[in-house]
Amino acid sequence: MERHRIRLVFPVLALALAASPALAQETISVSVDATRTQQKLLHSHLVIPVKPGPLTLYYPKWIPGEHSPGGPIGNLTGLKFEAGGKTIPWERDLLDVFTFHLEIPRGVSHLDANFDYIENDGASATDKLLVLEWNEVVLYPSDIPAEKLAYQAKLVMPDGWKFGTSLPVENAAANQVLFKPISLDLLVDSPVITGEYYRSIDLTPAGEPVHHEIDIAADSADALNMSPENQREMTNLVAESGKLFGARHYRDYHFLLALSDHVAHFGLEHHESNNSRLPERTLLLPSSGEMLGGLLAHEFVHSWNGKFRRPADLTVPYYEQPMKTDLLWGYEGLTDYLGPMLAARSGLWTPDLYHEYLASIAAMLGPGRPGRTWRPLLDTAVGEPELGFVRGGWLDWRRGTDYYDEGDLLWLEVATIIHRESGGKKSIDDFCQEFHGGPNHGPEVKTYTFDDLVKTLNAIAPFDWAGFLHTRLTSTSPDAPVGGIENGGWKVVFNDKPLKLEGHAGKPGDVYSIGLKIGTDGMVTDSIVGSPAFEAGISSQMKVIGVNGRLYTPELLSDAISSAKDTSQPITLLVVIDDYFRTCTINYHGGARYPHLVRDDQHPDYLDELIKPQAASH
Repeated sequence: MERHRIRLVFPVLALALAASPALAQETISVSVDATRTQQKLLHSHLVIPVKPGPLTLYYPKWIPGEHSPGGPIGNLTGLKFEAGGKTIPWERDLLDVFTFHLEIPRGVSHLDANFDYIENDGASATDKLLVLEWNEVVLYPSDIPAEKLAYQAKLVMPDGWKFGTSLPVENAAANQVLFKPISLDLLVDSPVITGEYYRSIDLTPAGEPVHHEIDIAADSADALNMSPENQREMTNLVAESGKLFGARHYRDYHFLLALSDHVAHFGLEHHESNNSRLPERTLLLPSSGEMLGGLLAHEFVHSWNGKFRRPADLTVPYYEQPMKTDLLWGYEGLTDYLGPMLAARSGLWTPDLYHEYLASIAAMLGPGRPGRTWRPLLDTAVGEPELGFVRGGWLDWRRGTDYYDEGDLLWLEVATIIHRESGGKKSIDDFCQEFHGGPNHGPEVKTYTFDDLVKTLNAIAPFDWAGFLHTRLTSTSPDAPVGGIENGGWKVVFNDKPLKLEGHAGKPGDVYSIGLKIGTDGMVTDSIVGSPAFEAGISSQMKVIGVNGRLYTPELLSDAISSAKDTSQPITLLVVIDDYFRTCTINYHGGARYPHLVRDDQHPDYLDELIKPQAASH
């Protein structure tokens, strides 16, 4: 039975600069002094046109792409307002800490706002680089859509630093850059990366009319050395994206990459750029292609899926309005499928690496994720604003952001069904071109609903898509959703050969055997409910300090798991919790177990067909 909801659907939101005559008021200026970046402190000065009377200002709360009210209001400090040389008092709203109320005196036409932003825990700044997200350093008048507010931004950097951004530049000299006036939604959508060690590399494929580049800032000069092979693969990624979607929806595109061991590691999508962070030596490692493909390909796909085509309930006119996240399995799930597919098509990933990736997801979502027996995929999307990135362990029982990984397998199955139902005449590429295509008007938003997805899928390959999606989204089966893998001519098996994925091979503990996830310090990050380790009394937040009477090391635990296969002796772990010691006896004799894909010769190999290069630039 298909779900029906009443939705507030916004029309297509054209975000082009040409819309500036419709802006609600004159331009607001924001100047950010980043010369104290090394001290993790930014200073923001805004000049806001005002009229006498009550004024409400917001600090951005619901940030696009973050799917939760996570605006870092706790890092705003030293807030002061002045006009005509006099201080203007302010009060914070009693029900919303992101909201400030002022009374503007007669005769005042412009309000000066000053505050500092603390780069808490070095999340985006080090001694050598900064990634500036504009939502962190702006305030804006209440109840005016972000697309109707004009801002002119200025950035002052430490001496000698260079920068990269998709923002149009009006002028730049020495350590200062003034950007052209732009709507607030595009400003927030256009971060700046700057640093002492900086490099820009052209990634535009031959014959491609739209410029693409990667802007890298790192904590050392050597870390900027992207190999010619990685440059070629990234250029292939651009070419393959054009082939997949058949369109672009940006003026030009910037991969913004921060390489540091001292910033938070994540990726955040934008229309014309992405804000991605990886460890400092990423480009110098043999696994550089794997790491670039795993993050940058995903964020790049978001330019089409998530930014251009966006669920209506995730498209709000200003940053204080809550978002409904029930379609994140489309926003993030489809992106999580297409990103690795493009990584494989471009050469950043090998086919074997892609197989290992799918096997790891399938294994994780099988009996290894008991939370699937009570919490369906849809609820992981609905609950995202408060329950997405949970802390404190027990993730496999609580579930978190599974709309990514399970969404990946869901859309792989969609791809195989399109192929099957169309008799091989249509593919997931046809869906992407129909759903994400159209002329390039620069960055814009075209909203969609569940019914729009179903309608487009039916136009590509008639099928009971609504029933299929409803079944997958509400399932509480303990079995992994491997229909796409099996339809593609492969199956998941387990053996004692470690995974060849970065971060999996040689990982402490063995989630696939004894059901235990352990950090490098011995802390238990998860003990899967129902697993041998859990039944032995081990749970999250304990610390393993001994293995079979010896001081714990990851290698000793791995050896113990392997040795237990040939003996009746259990594995004994000494753990500590709340200052108490506990000896836990694990009765497991299955040896090391790791998931892999193997061919099923009873079916054609469509999985590898899907990841073959499509563009002519290879």
